[in-house]
Amino acid sequence: MKNPEAQQDVSVSQGIRMMFYVMKPSETSFQTLEEVPDYVRKATPLFISLMLLELVISWIRKGKPLGGLDDALASLSAGIMSQLPRLFYRSIELTSYVYIWENYRLISLPWDSPWTWYLTFLGVDFGYYWFHRMAHEVNIMWAGHQTHHSSEGYNLSTALRQSVLQIYTSWIFYSPLALFIPPSVYAVHLQFNLLYQFWIHTEVIDNLGPLELILNTPSHHRVHHGRNRYCIDKNFAGTLIIWDRIFGTFEAENEKVVYGLTHPINTFEPFKVQFHHLVNIWTTFWATPGLFNKFSVIFKGPGWSPGKPRLGLIEEIPEVEGKEVPFSSSASQLLKMYVVAQFALMLAFYEETFADKAVLSQVTLLLRVCFIILTLTSIGFLLDQRPKAAVLETFRCLVFLILCRSGHLKPCISSLSFAFEGFAGGSVVKNIPAKQE
Repeated sequence: MKNPEAQQDVSVSQGIRMMFYVMKPSETSFQTLEEVPDYVRKATPLFISLMLLELVISWIRKGKPLGGLDDALASLSAGIMSQLPRLFYRSIELTSYVYIWENYRLISLPWDSPWTWYLTFLGVDFGYYWFHRMAHEVNIMWAGHQTHHSSEGYNLSTALRQSVLQIYTSWIFYSPLALFIPPSVYAVHLQFNLLYQFWIHTEVIDNLGPLELILNTPSHHRVHHGRNRYCIDKNFAGTLIIWDRIFGTFEAENEKVVYGLTHPINTFEPFKVQFHHLVNIWTTFWATPGLFNKFSVIFKGPGWSPGKPRLGLIEEIPEVEGKEVPFSSSASQLLKMYVVAQFALMLAFYEETFADKAVLSQVTLLLRVCFIILTLTSIGFLLDQRPKAAVLETFRCLVFLILCRSGHLKPCISSLSFAFEGFAGGSVVKNIPAKQE
């Protein structure tokens, strides 16, 4: 996807249909990889629209939104961090695939054949099932995937809580397709498989009747996100639930699902959300005696320890009562309003950076990425009420001014932007009550 100008536009109808994987082969078949639209980025308006729709429906039904603002911001922050490497290089899922295709392919199936399209649909979904299952059963892979499960809420924003690390192992499970499936066809289905999984992260859709037998649905995926004992390591499907039914990992939704990790991390700070389990693996690795046991810490399940089965003991999973209260920020409403405003401003810079990346220098790209990460970290500190939050936010505001003055950032509203930063850094942030750790 190097040349956006060569990519086909996506109509409103196609935009809606691609979210549910109901596109036709004739409208989504491309000869070269460069022609394949960046469907995921073009879906941004739909992400926002569907999240707002979910918010309205939830408010009408229950009188309150699903999940908290703080949790939603943490999810969006994780999603943004996961996308930042794309500013500098193509996804390893595509790079590795193209390399295998160019050097080791056995046959070349026709890129414009409907049979190739449907075969790729099945192949990508099958590969995703096994990647997803291993991401729960291999500790080092879980270190990446746990990010997605760390939310204690379950709504459409949870779908965007993606890992920075996960992509560096997922490509392995798709690579056999490169022996015969053209990269352009693979790139289409890789995106559609991901987009389909967005809308199933919701509680506003109940049971879908006969579709529950074949498709991955909100009900099935709610089970997957549960920390109830009956939910652990179940329903790994991407689009088709048939893989779970075939391989014995299916579980229907019955008792109330409590979401999140079995041991909640209780933070909104993006680096902890992304990397806390890596730190845990590192600590456990050195504390575990024996070379074989040390490697087992890495390659067996997250619940394994010496003397236990590969995936650990289900009896050691903490039981839930259904009355668990999700971790939430103790920040004031005024501070939360400030955080939302800063997040929105950062999001504008993020979108502009991706739109203009072809004309921006590497130095400007690097500085913008650093500023985005700094902003996300500061927001996490503010929501966590960390002792150094005010200091970090003041520093971030100064960095913002410096980058604007040096031309590396363009304020959305020139004079107002500077005034807003000055006001925020000088009044709201100084009144943050530091939480003792």
